[in-house]
Amino acid sequence: MSTYYWAVCVMSSCCEKKACANEQLAQRQSRTLVTVLIINAVMFFVELISGLMAESVSLTGDSLDMLGDAVAYGSILYVVRRGAEAKARSARLKGWIILGSALFVCASAIYRFFYVNVPDCEMMSGIGALALSANATCLFLLTRHKNDDVNMSSIWLCSRNDIISNSSVIAAAGMVYWTGTPWPDLVVGLALTVLFTKSALKVFAAARRA
Repeated sequence: MSTYYWAVCVMSSCCEKKACANEQLAQRQSRTLVTVLIINAVMFFVELISGLMAESVSLTGDSLDMLGDAVAYGSILYVVRRGAEAKARSARLKGWIILGSALFVCASAIYRFFYVNVPDCEMMSGIGALALSANATCLFLLTRHKNDDVNMSSIWLCSRNDIISNSSVIAAAGMVYWTGTPWPDLVVGLALTVLFTKSALKVFAAARRA
């Protein structure tokens, strides 16, 4: 009997320690998610307004990526203490958001192709640099969580892609200034469409494996 009770106590202690560790992990994830959600929500409005004023496809597309990230962080924050199935659904939502952003940017690029205007390269580069700094901060905060689960892995991947996106916007601004044409902005906008689509497919694949 004493051996039985000893085993029960050991198992109970292990379960309590595991539950405590999981709760601590959830708390750390929640704090990080709240921080990056606020950063992305603020930058969405900044980039969207600036992108429309500058008539830039790439900057507008980057703003939608910020919106998608903010919505995804909110969704993951909701399921951070829930089971694997809820987290998989959240990851799929993130995938659909990324795919929707890709379609919107593609449509914007096609529209700009027929209604050509040279975007404001100074605003593109300035806001692009600000967005790059914001996403670099988010990537730094998310790196320690990238192997926690499918959701944290997917948003880390998207945050890494955001760095590429921001850098592309800045490069496009330089090329617009150098060439005096809108074509670099359109090319970058279409490249972002491809990048978003690939990211969405990766997130869908990860959600199926979860």
